[in-house]
Amino acid sequence: MGYTRKLLERQERTGRPVRVGLVGAGQMGSGFVAQLARQTGVTVSVVADVAIDRAETALTNAGIQDVTVGGEVSALAEIIEAGGHAAVGDIDVLTALPVDIVVECSGVPEVATRVALSALTAGKDVALMTVEADVTVGLALAKLAEAEGRIYTVCRGDEPVECLKLIEFAEDLGLEVVMAGKGKNNPLRQGDTPDDLVDEAAAKGMNPKMLCSFVDGTKTMIEMAALANAADLELTQRSMIGPEATVETLAEVFSPQEAGGLLDRTGVVDYCTGDVAPGVFVIVRSDSEVVREELRYLKLGEGPYFALYRPYHLASIEAPLSIAEAVIDGDASLQPVAWRAEVTAIAKRTLHAGERIDGIGGFTVYGDAVPADEAAATGELPIGLAGGAALVRDVAQGAPVRYEDVELDAAQVIVRLRRLQDAMVDGELDLDAVRELVER
Repeated sequence: MGYTRKLLERQERTGRPVRVGLVGAGQMGSGFVAQLARQTGVTVSVVADVAIDRAETALTNAGIQDVTVGGEVSALAEIIEAGGHAAVGDIDVLTALPVDIVVECSGVPEVATRVALSALTAGKDVALMTVEADVTVGLALAKLAEAEGRIYTVCRGDEPVECLKLIEFAEDLGLEVVMAGKGKNNPLRQGDTPDDLVDEAAAKGMNPKMLCSFVDGTKTMIEMAALANAADLELTQRSMIGPEATVETLAEVFSPQEAGGLLDRTGVVDYCTGDVAPGVFVIVRSDSEVVREELRYLKLGEGPYFALYRPYHLASIEAPLSIAEAVIDGDASLQPVAWRAEVTAIAKRTLHAGERIDGIGGFTVYGDAVPADEAAATGELPIGLAGGAALVRDVAQGAPVRYEDVELDAAQVIVRLRRLQDAMVDGELDLDAVRELVER
């Protein structure tokens, strides 16, 4: 049974749709509201944005007219319970309201972390679109969700989640997962800055900083690190390999070296450039000649390695699937089950003491995927913590920024939560200390 029918059945049982609270009414958030407004059994009850008029507009543009703007929590709760809708300007107000799940679309790791903590400690499930937060503090958030009896997840529609679904599909079929990855539509240009991309961003209708995070490779590194942590797979190597490949050559390129491919071992993630983008893929094999012959007959190639390929991912259009997976099934679409990979900050140019790092997609650093043990051993700074950090010593162009090179913004919740994640002993999180972050 599909989720549409399951959501309608739930609505018949409970007398109401699943109530969603959304944080962030920018391009992605507005698209999410518009998509959800056309589905049944679920509704966006409240939108929060620092620009409260933007939150209201996201609702009204989706055809929702009965919008109350601001007000006391008790009054807003009555409105929502009566089936109405609200626009608010504060995260904690939203998470105090009677919604079933909170969806975050801010695009800012610090905000995403605050949303997740506020939602989980208020007894709400939470789904993030900002995967940058997941690769920084996702392990701690997953542990907190488990302790609270709630669901923490990254939203469907982005490459790591949809690739994970392909992995799960392969495993359900009894196939061995050799590796998994995504396509990237251009080679890395790690030195590019937003100023280099103004015209290209305008032509694509994008913010130059957002485009820069794609072009300089940071976004790909983040996505593959999230996949590695959620699937308990390793990176092929630091920075990954990123070879050219086509849909037809995927299984050849990403086969083990003894079969003529690039891999020195199996159970890894990587990406490729070429016509594979915007798709995701999994390379599989079977030890059964009968199964291999069937895969050949079904035109998946000659084998013994075969590519399962999904040619698209649908971003905010697929995100509502995570609501149903969390609320109906009690499952996370994607969350860390191990900590295999970090994405650390690398200097785009020589950085000098006294400067501040401007974060993801900016002028100062790009992100590099690094095995987690290596990053920890050498003290490399996760890029999710880099924004706003003040340099206390120079860092050469192309060198990793290390914790010892910066003074972090101790006021940031993501910084404090990461410290608690790093202090986990035998996989156990100091839950009292985490809850104190919310109470401050």
